[in-house]
Amino acid sequence: MTMVSFRVKDEEAAALQQWAKALGVDRSELLRDAVHRHLAALSSENDIEAWQRQPLSAAEGSLSSIADWGPDEDWSEWGR
Repeated sequence: MTMVSFRVKDEEAAALQQWAKALGVDRSELLRDAVHRHLAALSSENDIEAWQRQPLSAAEGSLSSIADWGPDEDWSEWGR
């Protein structure tokens, strides 16, 4: 792992400490999770652009018609 250091406003640092305490985690863990989630969100935006530039081929989309078939069997009586 690499150490990353940055400054935040005093209010944000206090809120970070409160959330870490409320969640029962270390501040560092909360920050690592926040950075990870934000980077994943940014990456997903690139994924959207890639899908728009190169949509599924006919072969890749051929399974989408069966995606709406639903369950293979009727399980409605199991709840009775």
